[in-house]
Amino acid sequence: MADTPLLSVFDARSKILAALHTVPSETVPLSQAHGRVLAEDAIARRTQPPADLSAMDGYAVRAADTANLPARLKVAGEAPAGGAYDGDLKAGEAVRIFTGAPLPRGADAIVIQEDTERDGDHVVVREAARTGDHVRATGLDFRTGDSGILHGTRINHADIALAAAMNVCELKVARRPVIAFFSTGNELVRPGEEPDAHQIVSANNDGLAALISEAGGEPLDLGIARDEEADIRKTAERARQADMLVTLGGASVGDHDLVQSALTPDGLDIEFWRVAMRPGKPLMFGALGELPMLGLPGNPVSALVCAVLYLKPAILRMQGGNPGPHFAMARLGRELPGNGAREDYMRAALDHIDGELSVATAAEKQDSSMLSTLSQAGCLIVRPPHAEPAKAGEIVKILPLRA
Repeated sequence: MADTPLLSVFDARSKILAALHTVPSETVPLSQAHGRVLAEDAIARRTQPPADLSAMDGYAVRAADTANLPARLKVAGEAPAGGAYDGDLKAGEAVRIFTGAPLPRGADAIVIQEDTERDGDHVVVREAARTGDHVRATGLDFRTGDSGILHGTRINHADIALAAAMNVCELKVARRPVIAFFSTGNELVRPGEEPDAHQIVSANNDGLAALISEAGGEPLDLGIARDEEADIRKTAERARQADMLVTLGGASVGDHDLVQSALTPDGLDIEFWRVAMRPGKPLMFGALGELPMLGLPGNPVSALVCAVLYLKPAILRMQGGNPGPHFAMARLGRELPGNGAREDYMRAALDHIDGELSVATAAEKQDSSMLSTLSQAGCLIVRPPHAEPAKAGEIVKILPLRA
């Protein structure tokens, strides 16, 4: 297997996404729908606006009555917000109206208050109105039966507000995929424990749990497995009811990399192993029986970069959403050297400038052991294989890391 050519990042991601199935759906109240992926269109249960409404405070008129200025019209009545003028507007008449009130029958325009002058039971109009001026027409926003929010949408706050306005109180969404994961290594201890001279504090489990939650999944932390085949098999067995298993570490070549050898007797079938990228070359994907399994590198930076590129899209794909990742363009803040044979994902600060492309400035040190640079990064600069040196100001592809 060591002689197998390295897979491209694009091909690796395509193989992962093609192997996944959409999880079942469930119905939740609006209060629990934020961040979920819609499993079927949300259908409007009412028309909005339900009638022609005034968009401004002023006077409801027949536009033809304001053609000759100044126009002196008789005020026939009033239409307050939450109320209505229950009569027909006749030629030469106007109705005092407030924002949100329905237009009287016969009216076809609103003259805003600033363009009028009240004179007892008459109003003098100083600006001509056109048919439809300052009128919110019936169904301007949506009509009963409209698909207001399409399936596959990851629901945000504006979607919640729209669903509420459509008189929809529940939404059918994809169930949160359960992503089980564990790290491997005798050298690892959990945060809060005191490592000895030969141990390190594991950052992977907590970081990965946060990423899974951000992507809409449900993290199932199985802890840390010792470098023993029996412990790895026992830990993996606890993931059988999950939607995906993720291992951290144990995916590369070495005497202590035991994931493959431990799980092959239990039905592990490797689809691919090793990807032409940096950081994150020792990436593994396959299935443990019917359970999709993704093997991430043990290095924390490599693991999280790979999780952004592969696991996050996988979670969205399982929910029926747009998997991404969603790249963008930016200008370089400093020059970059030429790249080698592997696609490189460089941690970089991202500065947003109004009206211009954002500026991506690569961290000076890209050592894959440095979580601090990943925490401070706003994006990853994507460097294609064998890319030529790039000067400051050149446009490059980036993968944003923050909303």
